[in-house]
Amino acid sequence: MTGPQALADAFTGAFRRDPDGVWHAPGRVNLIGEHTDYNDGLVLPFALGLGVSVAAARRDDGVVEVRSRQAAAAVTAPVDGGPVVSEGWPPDRAWAAYPVGVARVLREHGTGGASLLIDSDLPQGAGLSSSAALECATALALCDLHGVQIDRPELARLAQRAENEQVGVPCGLMDQAASLLCTAGHALMLDCRSGLSAQMPFAPADSGMTLLVVDTRAAHALAGGEYARRRAECEEAASLLGVAALRDVKDLGGALGTLRDPVLRRRVQHVVTENHRVEATIGLLRAGAVPELGAMLSASHLSLRDQFEVSWPEADTAVGAALGAGARGGRMVGGGFGGSVIILTPTDRSDGVRDAVAAAYAERGWEPPEFHEAVPSDGARRVTP
Repeated sequence: MTGPQALADAFTGAFRRDPDGVWHAPGRVNLIGEHTDYNDGLVLPFALGLGVSVAAARRDDGVVEVRSRQAAAAVTAPVDGGPVVSEGWPPDRAWAAYPVGVARVLREHGTGGASLLIDSDLPQGAGLSSSAALECATALALCDLHGVQIDRPELARLAQRAENEQVGVPCGLMDQAASLLCTAGHALMLDCRSGLSAQMPFAPADSGMTLLVVDTRAAHALAGGEYARRRAECEEAASLLGVAALRDVKDLGGALGTLRDPVLRRRVQHVVTENHRVEATIGLLRAGAVPELGAMLSASHLSLRDQFEVSWPEADTAVGAALGAGARGGRMVGGGFGGSVIILTPTDRSDGVRDAVAAAYAERGWEPPEFHEAVPSDGARRVTP
């Protein structure tokens, strides 16, 4: 991804006018708390240094024109329109549904049209929330361009609504909240029911640890049916148990005894125990016990693999190889069925862990994984005056 000035210059070349500003929103890694967000539970994400930048200029003709440095097709669409998902956009324009969808939701709050040029260094399909970063960068730009003030927790909910209603992905609130609310050196404890959040200190390097993000090179697409099916299963289980959401299950043994469907029992077991793991991880962070997080990560991965059944072979192989090379723990992140894993390792073993994972991939004839060091970073912001 180019810097802000280079993106501004590219905007001038593409639109024959200067942008009014450049905005940036980061991707995220969820340290722990997977598939708990849409169950009104707890999550603990942090922002990455990688993200999406948007150069933008206001338009007053009710049109949003979107271009991307990572896609050939340009998209022009009216701000005043129905759900993008109902319009049947072809695959080469599907990426533009996110910024157009945000523009259509925010129109109700007083924003209007814009010309947008997008640039990203987040790998798409890696489970690092490139879609939410795009939504949040667009949302900040549109609010600034049209002089609309919306506090960040509410803006996160509006970006989530755009993905749900406009794009047709039934995501929870975590990704958008993380992109907008995170601060450097911290993970964000987010209660997805109340929307309340708190910053938890998280600086792995201070404890001699490194958190690696491993892009397994198995791309995922949350608009597919499996993610929606998991959400529907959780809603069915909550209804059968007589609770508003699985977050409300207090007696796990009683709940598992009540449910006859073994699939629903497995889903409930994951969600309930994952919320407990988030609470335990918060306690470890408050105590500064970063190396001890590894056990929580590995337990989460096993639950996601065996109870929620959303892992995939490359993720299981990466976690297993890393643990064999001396990592403290690891797990898949994101919705599942492809994407990334995170590995917590002592820094002095980081190179060996990378080599072990790469060797395990080579042995199976898979495309080499990509490694990124995850450093908790600041959330979305305007990066030019």
